[in-house]
Amino acid sequence: MTPAIFGCSGPVLTADERAFFRDAAPAGYILFARNCRDRDQLRALTDDLRGLHGRAQLLVSIDQEGGRVARLRPPQWSAYPAGEAFARLYRIAPASAIQAARLNARAMALELSVMGITVDYHPPLDLRLAGSHDVIGDRAFGEDPVQVAAIGRGVLEGLAEGGIAGCIKHMPGHGRSMVDSHREMPTVHESAEELENDLAPFRALACSARIGMTGHLLFPAWDAHNPATLSPAIISDVIRGEIGFEGLLLTDDIDMEALSDTIPQRSARAIAAGCDIVLNCWAKMDDMVGICEALPEMNEAALARLDHALEETRVADTMGPEHAELLAERDALLALAGEHA
Repeated sequence: MTPAIFGCSGPVLTADERAFFRDAAPAGYILFARNCRDRDQLRALTDDLRGLHGRAQLLVSIDQEGGRVARLRPPQWSAYPAGEAFARLYRIAPASAIQAARLNARAMALELSVMGITVDYHPPLDLRLAGSHDVIGDRAFGEDPVQVAAIGRGVLEGLAEGGIAGCIKHMPGHGRSMVDSHREMPTVHESAEELENDLAPFRALACSARIGMTGHLLFPAWDAHNPATLSPAIISDVIRGEIGFEGLLLTDDIDMEALSDTIPQRSARAIAAGCDIVLNCWAKMDDMVGICEALPEMNEAALARLDHALEETRVADTMGPEHAELLAERDALLALAGEHA
């Protein structure tokens, strides 16, 4: 198995993609809006991907946080609020905010499951810090680590209740970024002591989350030369060590402009640094072929973590009335703070 997650170019697999994916046997797939026209089409696509491999569980993933990070949108799919809505409710009613986040995530999971999706790259546990770039912004659950962890736990629980594996991101923390890592490399200048707050939400959920994602940021306090995704020191000492995360570790999109070198070279460095799987989103055949040529087979430890990550996921046939009931309960709680989906 190739330790990579690949994207697809459109709403159906091309003949070249079908042949390539069958031979490459990637660890999984990621979906974007370009792959999602309507419910019947999307379920047919994910069924097609599962049919290529015959695995009992297949990692079929998506970025569906709500708000501006939502690949599935109305009118075909439901609307979900950004993290800021739950953060505002938490200020006046913490227990209600956690419950609203759990209900929202469970409803989201039911909708994803019936689409044949098994993994959602959610929740972000990055702190929202004043003066930072808004690449995180309203996606965050607040600036207080305890609050962020509490709401994040509600999200993980809700997703799991609906049959979806969540993913905590972006370790060891993206909240202090002054630039967008999609465009350039952020450098975080704070000391290791000052970064303790950033680690705290990840540490709190390290044993609850089965999947985690790195961030493409440079932290000179830990490694002056390599961003977290490519840093053996940060992955070993900070993510696996101080945070204590033992689950499946993915890179953020390896194609982001924060990183240099070719896509295959970046991918090889990420795996060598200690990431389990490289995430490659853009369905560029040359890059995907190059990644396969550059990477070793997925090792036994990573395979075991992949199996563990997916073992409680399920693909459903229908959502039933529960989905609408969950959204109604969520909306009643959000209304306490004047929020809406």
